[in-house]
Amino acid sequence: EVQLQASGGGLVQAGGSLSLSCRTSGFSGDDYFIAWFRQAPGKEREGLSCIGHSDGNTYYAASVKGRFAISSDNAKNTVYLQMNRLEPKDTAVYYCAARQGPTEYGCFPYYYGMDYWGKGTQVTVSS
Repeated sequence: EVQLQASGGGLVQAGGSLSLSCRTSGFSGDDYFIAWFRQAPGKEREGLSCIGHSDGNTYYAASVKGRFAISSDNAKNTVYLQMNRLEPKDTAVYYCAARQGPTEYGCFPYYYGMDYWGKGTQVTVSS
């Protein structure tokens, strides 16, 4: 079965950087994308970024574009989220998720469209 495991969260001061990892397993094909979400207490779960497994097509939400970067190492079955210039508003639980389907036309991190979810990892940015 498909499994996703997010890791790398922690406490960081504003302006700092942090890298998250999403280790994946169980996919029998290549037609899917991996997405990153975050959710702060009392807030909607927010889609941040995604990357197609086979073609590398990416998407970034406006809230993180220019500060965050998604990448993948298919040999390690791992997707990364490099987070730079972190701000207190970035404090949230971060999740990785996956959706099966084509990525020829790009990907989009839609909460209700995701097929698999990993456990979240806490990111706390202090001022």
